[in-house]
Formats: sequence, C-alpha cells, structure tokens
Amino acid sequence: MKRIQLGNTVFEGENDVYLLDGETTALVDTGVALPDVRADLEAGLAEHGVAFADVDEIVLTHWHPDHAGLAGEIQAAGGADVFVHEADAPLVDGTETPLAADPVLQRETFDRWGLPEADQERLRDFFEAVSDGLSGRPAEATTLDDGDVVEAGGVALEAVHLPGHTAGLTGFAFDPREVPDHEPVGRLGSDDAPDAGTAAPEELFAGDALLPKYTPNVGGADVRVDAPLAAYAKSLVRIVERDFDAAHPGHRERIDDPSRRAATILDHHRHRTRRVLEVLADRGPATAWEVSAELFGDLVDIHVLHGPGEAFAHLDHLADAGVVERDGTAYRLVDPDPDVDALFPTTRLDDAVDGAAD
Repeated sequence: MKRIQLGNTVFEGENDVYLLDGETTALVDTGVALPDVRADLEAGLAEHGVAFADVDEIVLTHWHPDHAGLAGEIQAAGGADVFVHEADAPLVDGTETPLAADPVLQRETFDRWGLPEADQERLRDFFEAVSDGLSGRPAEATTLDDGDVVEAGGVALEAVHLPGHTAGLTGFAFDPREVPDHEPVGRLGSDDAPDAGTAAPEELFAGDALLPKYTPNVGGADVRVDAPLAAYAKSLVRIVERDFDAAHPGHRERIDDPSRRAATILDHHRHRTRRVLEVLADRGPATAWEVSAELFGDLVDIHVLHGPGEAFAHLDHLADAGVVERDGTAYRLVDPDPDVDALFPTTRLDDAVDGAAD
C-alpha cells in the first residue's frame, strides 16, 4: 500500500490517495479534478509504475470533489469500476446536483441559517470561482451499503457506513496482513482495548470520518444529512467500538489510536454544544449565522459554508432534544441548564479524553 499525498488549496489541503497494487490495481479516493492535483496524482502513481489506465478499481469514501473528483477521468482512461455508498452515488454519477451548483438549494439553506445577503453573495462568488471543473466528469458507480465487501487491489474491504460529514461517508475496514507492501501497525495492547492481543488486526480507510489535526465538519459539508450531529456521534461511537489498530484518513497522517481520536472528537462536540448554549444564554435568540460568528469569528472561502453549517448542526441537535426552540431562523433557549452529556452517546474512553482543545 502506498499513500500519495496531493496538494489542495481549495479545501483543507494534503489529500491522501491510497494505492493498492496487488492482484489488481486499486485506488482509495482520487483527489480533486484540478490540473495541479491531477499532475500530482499522475506523478505519484508513475513512481510506482502505474498510470490512470492501469487502475482496475476505485473505492470512494464519499462524494466530495477532493475525494471523488478524478474518479470519472480515471474510469474513462481504463474502465475502472467505481464503488461508493448508495447515499453518495448520485453526486458521483451526476444524477444529483451539489449545493455549490444549485442556486435554489443555496437560497433555501442560507436563508434557513440566517446568512445576511452580503455573505450569501460572498459564498456564491466563492462557489463560482472554484467550481469550474472541480468535480470532474461523472463516473458510473457501483453502489455499496454497510457491511458489503468489495475486492480492490486484491484486498477485501468491508464497507463501514459512517455518516455525518456526508450522508454516505463510508470507511473501509481491512486485514492489513492482506495488503502488499504494508506493515501492520499491530494491536496497541492497552488495557482499555477489550480484545487487545486476541483479535485479528484490523485497519480502516477512514476518509473524512476521522482526521488527525482537526474535526470534520458536520452540517455544512453535506446539507442532505438529517440530524447530522446525531448521525456523526453514532459514527464516532462505532469507530471506538470497532477498536481499529490504525486509521488511514483522507487528509494528513495515519492515526495510530483511532478509538481515542474518535472519543476525543465526540468530547469536542460536547464542549462545542456547551459553548453554543453559552452564546444563547448571553445574547438571547440567535440564528445559526450569529452563533457561528461567536464560535469562529470572521470566516472566508469554504468556511463561510462550514461555520454556520456546524452551528446549525448543534442547534438542530439541541432542538431535537427540546433544549432550544426555533422561531423563524432564530433559536431560543428553553432549558437553561440541560445535561449536555446526556445528549450524546457514551464510550468506554470518555473519562480518558478531553476534546476541549480540538
């Protein structure tokens, strides 16, 4: 297994594409369809004697252009099979229009979040500036569901549905002993790992379900997701419970203790929820945009979408729990002292982590 790191100035940067070159040749994710990134991927593959036309399978963790953008072009070069979760497939095969290209959905979403007109226009200008060619050509996709197994690069990959960041985000679990040119990380052997030392090794291609340096956006990254924070919290618990030896994320470096990282991100969302409650207590009813300003300050580029989307996800979670009520586009606090911990699922690592700084 080879990790090919790609530049990416539009989103969060340092995308990871994984090459599995065994009985067949496969990629996990592809990068965004921009000329510089395409050149990065072509050069990275060439170092291992692989061209686009040599790829037999493409396994996509989710639909975002920085992960799926080049899938259609690579498929056209050599007929690769493209696999993606059924919930994200319409945004890969082109049968559904993403928010960035759908003015009606933009207006509906931005109004719901309370974005001022000037900031809506700023975000539309950003979409227009970066969207040309970003998603590349559509790919004919074979859909997957949770628990399905696909053979890619001679490795059995089990689909692990981890929604939140997108509706169809899917990790792929595998036995690292099956992977050519890959040294298994090995069980950590910690006392809090329930099967440490006894279970077969298992690693995960995590996409953006789990990232090492920052927390994946929920709410703004895919506005199709119902109850995005609740969905993501369940996904994080699932990662903790599977107790993977390592996670190979969609950005930056390998995560060697995925359970602890997932529990830390879950705790981060408990802390952020408390901060949202403080904002409402201090200023009274507020929109997602106004809460976002208190949480994140001034925002630029893609973060003009992600900031209020994240605030909305937390407000939506609180509304579902009856802690706040929505009045038009504003949210009003109705329970001034809720048990925040009770609003989230628990894990065996909760007492061992602190997500306050994430």
